[in-house]
Amino acid sequence: MSLPLIHPDLPIDAAARPEGSFCARALVQRVRWGTGLNQEAFARTFRLDADSLCEIEAGRALPDAALLAYLQVIEWRPEAVLDALDQDNRPI
Repeated sequence: MSLPLIHPDLPIDAAARPEGSFCARALVQRVRWGTGLNQEAFARTFRLDADSLCEIEAGRALPDAALLAYLQVIEWRPEAVLDALDQDNRPI
């Protein structure tokens, strides 16, 4: 009996030393869970593609450099990101 194939976690930086690397799935989940939002609400709130977010959290895709930077800002200052996104709804 063979075991089902489990998709391995994809490291963000394949060149990083094992003790210094972490997987993309863990990063995205840590940031999202820190906001207390589910995938759909997180994607909608921070204007991310929900399908891409799902693929990353499932370990089937990697975030690009821009998304990595955006996630870091969301993690560090979510209120600043929300304020900036709210600027689109304010009259000039």
